[in-house]
Amino acid sequence: MSSRPTRSRRSRRVKAERALSAFWHLLALTAPLFLLVLLGYALSHWGQWPAEASQALTRFVFSVAIPAFLFHLMADFSSLPAVDARLLIAYFGGCLVVFVVGRIIAATVFRLDGVSQSVFAMGGIFANNVLLGLPLAKVTLGDIAMPTVSLVLVFNSLLLWTLITVSVEWARHRELSVRGFARTTWSVVTNPVVAGILIGTAFGFTGLTLPRMVDATVHMIGEAAIPMSLIVLGMGLSEYGIRTGWRQSLAIAVLKLAVTPFVVYLLARALALPPVESVVVVVMASLPVGANVYLMAREFNALEGPVASSLVLTTALAAVTTPLLLALLGVLPVK
Repeated sequence: MSSRPTRSRRSRRVKAERALSAFWHLLALTAPLFLLVLLGYALSHWGQWPAEASQALTRFVFSVAIPAFLFHLMADFSSLPAVDARLLIAYFGGCLVVFVVGRIIAATVFRLDGVSQSVFAMGGIFANNVLLGLPLAKVTLGDIAMPTVSLVLVFNSLLLWTLITVSVEWARHRELSVRGFARTTWSVVTNPVVAGILIGTAFGFTGLTLPRMVDATVHMIGEAAIPMSLIVLGMGLSEYGIRTGWRQSLAIAVLKLAVTPFVVYLLARALALPPVESVVVVVMASLPVGANVYLMAREFNALEGPVASSLVLTTALAAVTTPLLLALLGVLPVK
């Protein structure tokens, strides 16, 4: 009788040791990503690089490097694994649930108005999927995760910008605007990142191949996307700084780094998503607050300080929470 509890304790200890080993493995694997973010922050904040340099690098990353990376990846569409489209239900369904929860918290705990409630709630769900999500998925999960990441990227801005536009307009006027939705749709479709995915996928369906010289050039540009996107992220964070409203910032951080991935995880389990899709949507949901939320705060003139603080806070915390989550999900580093 006594041997059974002993075996059980030994089994739990072995599992705990494996989980801890995986965590340190993944922490070491992801640390260079966050060190690149820190490098960008240092160049801009302490190295006093001019804002024009950050803007130029950001423009290159978003307009050339990342679109080239995604085009080159999706152009070889036939060799990529199939993706279960139900992942969109898990990811964006989870975002919608947390958005409602965020609005309730903003109204009841912080007594914010309808517009500020919308911005607060968006901070809890809109992740930095491009600058940090792409490199993180590439390093920890490999190319097998890229189609899932790309599908999330295509719909992310469209659905979440539409959600906050509808929420804010309803809070202000109690009516919806077709013009606002059309403007959002057009801005997403013409976004270079989304265009790179769509054009690359369409090219992949043709079965054609790029000439070797062109293929090598696009590949080299795409290789620069990962490190440069992280440096640009750090340079951007230095512009936001730590401002007022730390209580709201902390609440946004809890929603973004803990509540949202947990809800997405529950939905992924309920839908019985395949392992790759499940891991990717949960990890994407757990990423820090995206800079788009700050743009929303500025556009709607609400919670600019707390949102700016949440960008810095969640990015710093994610250096630990992300590898911890990957370890809990049982992810093994790609070789």
